[in-house]
Amino acid sequence: MGVLRVRIGILLLAVLGVSGCASYTTPGGPVDLTRIQSADIRELMSREPAAEFPAGLSFARVQSAAYRSMTAETYGNGAFLIVSNREFMTDAALETLSEWDAVRGVAPLTRLLIPASLDDIDDLRTAAARVKADVLIVYTLDTAFRVDGKSIGPLSVISLGLMRDRDTVVSTTASAVFVDVRTGFVYGVAESTATKTQTTSAWGTVNAADQGRLDTEREAFDGLLQELAKTWRGIVAEHG
Repeated sequence: MGVLRVRIGILLLAVLGVSGCASYTTPGGPVDLTRIQSADIRELMSREPAAEFPAGLSFARVQSAAYRSMTAETYGNGAFLIVSNREFMTDAALETLSEWDAVRGVAPLTRLLIPASLDDIDDLRTAAARVKADVLIVYTLDTAFRVDGKSIGPLSVISLGLMRDRDTVVSTTASAVFVDVRTGFVYGVAESTATKTQTTSAWGTVNAADQGRLDTEREAFDGLLQELAKTWRGIVAEHG
């Protein structure tokens, strides 16, 4: 019996040790939407709107070249990459976009249309032209973590399990830009931020931790849809 108790004790310690070593890796970073456009200010200023209304819309989500997450499927290389699966742009969200005034249709950019090497936003404009889109919406998500007041950068490790309970803040800013497919003219921008505060005790597993990230990103994206609608109304009023 004594030997059996010792073995059970060793097994429990091993299980607890594995649980204590569990960790969550934060996702990669966003794309600075101003940096993936032409750096020639004079050339940018010379661009004019050329979209025809009602307009065909297309959209793409971009993230940094090193971006990784537990749920994103990515494609491309170069200055940035594309998140090819629609994590947040659901069918309901697509229907919302299609119901905007002066919109004749919405077409997502798929990996079949996008070149493997992505250097600037013109690569996405070329892909959008293939689906006869007039205006391209490019958006990105910037999710930041703070644990006990300390910022945790992209692709960093947060310990879970038996560590002492810590305050964790997850904040996501969703940003987007409307671009004329024909000329590259920027019609407008939109942005929304969501923040959630939890404790690491709520992050008992890696999946639970990632769900906290997803919930915050979804809230930020839903807010972005509302801001996009406001910006679009202004675009139509001025250019439509």
